[in-house]
Amino acid sequence: MFGLGWLEVGVIFLVVLLIFGPKKIPELGSALGKTLRGFKDEVQRPKEEDEFGETDEDSLR
Repeated sequence: MFGLGWLEVGVIFLVVLLIFGPKKIPELGSALGKTLRGFKDEVQRPKEEDEFGETDEDSLR
């Protein structure tokens, strides 16, 4: 896990808990999950034509 041991992960979690509080952590997790899901969907979505009939690659030229 990124070269971190369980003790380091526990300390990081404790610091995050102290900074944001127990009520804010689920909101942060939800926002992070939505962000990652949206990014994944955009990466996997096939290239679509825009309103001018150009693909994403055509508009870069």
